[in-house]
Amino acid sequence: KVNNPIVEMDGDEMTRVMWKMIKDKLIFPYLDLDVKYFDLGVLNRDATDDKVTVESAEATLKYNVAVKCATITPDETRVKEFKLKSMWRSPNGTIRNILNGTVFREPILCKNIPRILTGWKKPICIGRHAFGDQYRATDMIINGPGKLKMVYVPDGAEPVELNVYDFKGPGVALAMYNVDESIRAFADSSMAMALSKKWPLYLSTKNTILKKYDGRFKDIFQEVYEENWKEKFEENSIWYEHRLIDDMVAYAVKSEGGYVWACKNYDGDVQSDFLAQGLHCFLPDLATHFIF
Repeated sequence: KVNNPIVEMDGDEMTRVMWKMIKDKLIFPYLDLDVKYFDLGVLNRDATDDKVTVESAEATLKYNVAVKCATITPDETRVKEFKLKSMWRSPNGTIRNILNGTVFREPILCKNIPRILTGWKKPICIGRHAFGDQYRATDMIINGPGKLKMVYVPDGAEPVELNVYDFKGPGVALAMYNVDESIRAFADSSMAMALSKKWPLYLSTKNTILKKYDGRFKDIFQEVYEENWKEKFEENSIWYEHRLIDDMVAYAVKSEGGYVWACKNYDGDVQSDFLAQGLHCFLPDLATHFIF
């Protein structure tokens, strides 16, 4: 009997069929589990106005263990196919945002599986900041000419208003955010991972363009490193360094591996797939995934 309850997040299409087979043949005959079940199939998310996704994430916070199946993030075609009420957000993004951690992904190396990038001798562990940015952004379609502004209303103070763009015709707009508390936790978890592996740590941003947004990531990482980790890193002959994302990608291709790469949310999404494919010609999903 397993003492701790486990959260089960069911998914869509064939994953439901295969997951049921796995449970019935390989799990339930051997383990007595207290399962907290949540149906994250797209039809149930639609029926509950996506509340089931939030409830499953909150249950994960309570019980600390969850298993999630693959789910559909609906686009326009899927909305029509399933007759959905709305183009619901990615359930993965919603769950990560509530758990507010860092997703670490590291390929599993096998000598008998060929690699596309043969220069990689060691794994590269990517830490993806699992909060905010594009995955909790507010976007809109601009239908015609007009002014786009960003307004921040501080508690007990006058609003701060910034002019973003004067539209001369139709277009699109996007607003996104992050918070110091989450960035600081991202820095701490990335440095803890690097220290546990005795590997150097790199943070990649585009602070030359997003001077305040990405610059905030760079500044907080440096503060956390100087305050809590520098001495420990030096004792183990490892280091922390910030690099521009384009420079870091070029370095990753020509390096031998053996480091932790801290990425912002979107960068981590893209680069973790690039990393897995580069290390495995045929099995890009042969990797460990966990949220810290």
